Amino acid sequence: MNFKRIYLCAICLAILLHLFGIVGRPAYAAVWTITYPQSLVTNDKRYAYPIALLELALEKTGVRYELRPSPAPMSQARALKRLEENLVINVMWSMTDRMREEQLLPIRIPITRGLIGWRMFLTHKDNPFLNARVESLRDLQEFSPVQGISWPDTKILQANGFNVITGRDYLESVELVSNRRADFFPRSVIEIVDELGNEYSKNLVRREGLVLYYPTAQYFFTNKRNLTLSKLIETGLLRALEDGSYQALFDKYFGEVLSSLQLEKATTFTLANPLLPVLTPIGEPEYWYAKPQ
Repeated sequence: MNFKRIYLCAICLAILLHLFGIVGRPAYAAVWTITYPQSLVTNDKRYAYPIALLELALEKTGVRYELRPSPAPMSQARALKRLEENLVINVMWSMTDRMREEQLLPIRIPITRGLIGWRMFLTHKDNPFLNARVESLRDLQEFSPVQGISWPDTKILQANGFNVITGRDYLESVELVSNRRADFFPRSVIEIVDELGNEYSKNLVRREGLVLYYPTAQYFFTNKRNLTLSKLIETGLLRALEDGSYQALFDKYFGEVLSSLQLEKATTFTLANPLLPVLTPIGEPEYWYAKPQ
């Protein structure tokens, strides 16, 4: 008899019973060790919100857990590979596309309300792009953006007519725009303010008044076989949405930032996203950010 398998099944059953309110919390419960990829950027402020949201979701389920970063920093491409292999990490957050949803198990609740697809531009302070006249998408396509070579954004921009310069990862992409080998670096509106304040962006500034938008979502992902952890996180997120704590956390981290960026005054260019999975919950308005009018 495989006692280890029986023990693991019993633990999973106890967690599922607790999640659905069938039993109360036991006097002793296993501690879940949940490991996410450590950022390449030292003291990365962009990680604060997804970690806080993951903690909130886990707290809503009542399970005991330990949340920690991977032993070493990981690029996004490496993290995706390790999660698919079920090695080192067991959860990550990432923008979705069809390939990622084939390789990993998405929790289809957009953790940033779709704002990963609202993009403003970092550029070098001496790059002509900073003050160039841009009145149409065709004007914008005259300039070359930079993106990570394995990011979904790269294919989205290419499909919409941009000549995309590619870097291996975030740090090399910043370097390319800093060295003026690329004209601008499209960054999410929830990332750009923190990124301007980090040590890698010393000669970069934000181009005012322009926004790119394409429909997409950023999700928590687990390994395809880790159904119990996926259900655990999904249940916690749904409870946080229902009781308003998700929205409160979102507003705490991004309310002032979004207000300061004045998206309602920016010229917005909308792009098609040919990588958008068919199961993306576009028809659920409570999941998405609505641009102020």
